[in-house]
Amino acid sequence: MSDQSPPAPSRYLKLPICFDTARLADELNAIVAPQWVEHFNTNDYEGSWRCMALRSMNGQADHIIPLNDAEFLDTEVLEQCPYFRKVLDSFACEKTSVRLMALAPGAVIKPHSDPGTTFEDGLARLHIPLITHPDAVFCIDEETVHFDPKHTWYLNAGCTHAVYNRSTQPRIHLMLDCLPNPWLQDVFTLAGFVPRRKAGYDDPSIHDGNVHAIIAELRSRGGTINLGLAAKLEAAHDAH
Repeated sequence: MSDQSPPAPSRYLKLPICFDTARLADELNAIVAPQWVEHFNTNDYEGSWRCMALRSMNGQADHIIPLNDAEFLDTEVLEQCPYFRKVLDSFACEKTSVRLMALAPGAVIKPHSDPGTTFEDGLARLHIPLITHPDAVFCIDEETVHFDPKHTWYLNAGCTHAVYNRSTQPRIHLMLDCLPNPWLQDVFTLAGFVPRRKAGYDDPSIHDGNVHAIIAELRSRGGTINLGLAAKLEAAHDAH
């Protein structure tokens, strides 16, 4: 019998997908009337954190909030960027929200987590660094990581993560929200992805993607039974 513990689930992953990031940066700089919008979660960061949508709800260039069950379409900004489109088309899976994310020098995205945004939940959040610096880093579950350019990176955004741009230049990432399919599963497997163990919720309609909302609803109702169920679901989620 082996005493070795199973490998920890992947909190981030370097994928074997590379692009010409200099060409992407040149195309970004050539965009006519770029439509940067300050990120909507103003309490979650210090400094300037701006976004520009390439795919968004109904194709609105200034709509940077990724909503569930929305119709995602290319924006007019993407129409100016043939190489960006080629990059997106190279991902043989469905893409929902696609945004450029610019973090100003000295800016900080505070520690937070994004429930429901993991490969296991049915959404893979991918980063392609366009302009970055070794001093622009993630802190993922207290591990400091620099997403270097020319590679595509997966971030398990369900983990507690923060971003610190300690450099003197903006950090700009292309961020894609992708829906896992067999093609993307093969890419992740090739990269050494370790999935999270599935939690046992004793109800097939409950999964990691909706359990937080269900827990919140049960707690809002109150009462011994509802609070007990909420505690049981939270314990099942935290156990994996």
